[in-house]
Amino acid sequence: MNRCYDVYAFKIGSPESREVAIIFNDITRFKDTENKLKEYQHSLEKQVVVRTKEQAKSNADLEHFAYVASHDLREPLRMITSFLQLLERRYKDQLDTDANEFIGFAVDGAKRLDAMIKDLLAYSKVSSEEREFSLIKLENILEKTLINLKVQIDENNAIITDDPLPTVNRNNKLLVQLFQNLIGNAIKYRSHDKPQIHKSPKEEKNQYIFSVKDNGIGIDSEHQNRIFTIFQRLHRNDEYEGTGIDLAIAQKIIQELGGAIWVESELGKGSTFYFTIPN
Repeated sequence: MNRCYDVYAFKIGSPESREVAIIFNDITRFKDTENKLKEYQHSLEKQVVVRTKEQAKSNADLEHFAYVASHDLREPLRMITSFLQLLERRYKDQLDTDANEFIGFAVDGAKRLDAMIKDLLAYSKVSSEEREFSLIKLENILEKTLINLKVQIDENNAIITDDPLPTVNRNNKLLVQLFQNLIGNAIKYRSHDKPQIHKSPKEEKNQYIFSVKDNGIGIDSEHQNRIFTIFQRLHRNDEYEGTGIDLAIAQKIIQELGGAIWVESELGKGSTFYFTIPN
């Protein structure tokens, strides 16, 4: 069996009678353990690579399935909705109140399901589409966002303000969708006061930290971890319309951009959403 040693040599004694002392320290067990750890580390690294590839393929397959399923499901769903509405129009006078109410429930359910499928399609597109990055002025992104939200802003008399925004090397479409979801969400969950939304950036180390602050209804601390989960809603549909996917899409966009998103909020006192974009 081969042995491993640490060898130390040093001089001892006076110059006239100097000798050399040599110490041998047996480190065989230490080296064996070190080699086993290296082999174990190498094995773990190989497993991580394999698992990462498997996970990436699984995610890609899942996103493809979601895209195809949601795209193909919308057509028969539109047919169901159309025939229900045709039934309602043609036989409305021949049906009693209960029958008309049942048809109304069915139409409403079909419309909400179509909205969920449409949003699921949008969610799957975030990471399934090829994206080109370029230098983009976020002031221009905000301008496009406000144009897209003009009707919602005007109907709610919302006031949107911002501090000077930087230029980032990112994808135009993703950033518009991100700003639109966060601002639109802030307007939707307004309080009795006129909606006021302020955006502010801060450069820190190798990233920008953005905040989107509103004076809306706020979010209870026990529910703040749920709001980024797809189709998670904290309110009934008759209180606030929607499918509960806007913040899930916002989180997925931020993950695609290499950042993180979180919220600080207190019920009845508004919310501030923070997200980071690597600089």
